[in-house]
Amino acid sequence: MASSIRFETVEPGDEMPPLEIALDPGFVRDYAIEIGMDAARFTDAEGARREGLPGQIAPGNLTLALLAHALLAWAPRARLRRLGTTFRALAPAGTRARIFATVTEKDAEAHTVECDVWMEGPEGDRLVIGTATLELPAPAGATP
Repeated sequence: MASSIRFETVEPGDEMPPLEIALDPGFVRDYAIEIGMDAARFTDAEGARREGLPGQIAPGNLTLALLAHALLAWAPRARLRRLGTTFRALAPAGTRARIFATVTEKDAEAHTVECDVWMEGPEGDRLVIGTATLELPAPAGATP
């Protein structure tokens, strides 16, 4: 998905190509264990059901990291200055999610763009919504 997104080439309304992510149960489990979030809800489906959940779920900070990954894969030379999210629904392990972003504003002085960003579940429901600020490379010869 890497591209040459630069400040002068992006405009409000531009969309990041959707990024599809497999929330593989093993990946979710390994991530949760690695960061010390080894609660059953994140490590196995049966343990999650004992907690009253429908099955194993991805930790919120994993979905946040996946959103950041998608934005920086789209604009690899950018700096992610801010990413704020609202978690609206569970991200079930064993499913596929898609991540989207749309540029909503552009700040010429700061060389930043604001984006709406979200993660959809397999049925198209928005699991996570948010906004991000990306600082993009300035045009050649521009002064900061």
